[in-house]
Amino acid sequence: MQAIDYISKDIKPIRLTDDVKKVQLLFEHVTFTHLPVINKNTFCGSLAKNDIDFVKKSNQKIEGFKNYFKPLYVLENASWFEVLQTFANNNCNFLPVLEIKKKYIGYYELNDFITIFNGTPFLYEEGVILTISKGINDYSFSEISQIVETNNATLFGAFVSKIDDETATITLKLSPHDINNTMLSFRRYGYLILSETHEDKYLDNLKDRSDYLEKYLNI
Repeated sequence: MQAIDYISKDIKPIRLTDDVKKVQLLFEHVTFTHLPVINKNTFCGSLAKNDIDFVKKSNQKIEGFKNYFKPLYVLENASWFEVLQTFANNNCNFLPVLEIKKKYIGYYELNDFITIFNGTPFLYEEGVILTISKGINDYSFSEISQIVETNNATLFGAFVSKIDDETATITLKLSPHDINNTMLSFRRYGYLILSETHEDKYLDNLKDRSDYLEKYLNI
């Protein structure tokens, strides 16, 4: 799966010689948060719709608003995950794509990359979601993969979903299997299980023992 296969060129980039009114009209006809600005095909920056919407100097050239330009782009060799991450980090739905020498070659749309992500095994394969946590210096994805594979399961995907107080929270998508044994293995390696599942016999046993102890103390 190559991100570069999803480059679009339907929308023409803004040029420094375009006036503000032309750019405002262009934004009215698209649903993009940003548009690229170029000068002789060299990328100058991304211009946000919110920055140009309320400019009153409609006849002034875009060149006069260089302070609004943002270095928002991805290179053509970026992976699809890097592209998706850039979309998320910048809260945008449009990303210019550049050659190594910063020449503009096209753009990516967020919806295309959501479609790519929806087609990954992490989302479409039937399986089990397991959320675990461990110290940020103590966990490793190689160890996580080993634990999963030792329990005859397949790891469809894993990502760090949260980092808080030196602890990393990792969300896993696993193939259907005896999840109870996998959770026991993770506990033996010092991972905390954050997911709640009816198959977690370890927690059930602890609860049974707690209930028994409570009854014993109340005799």
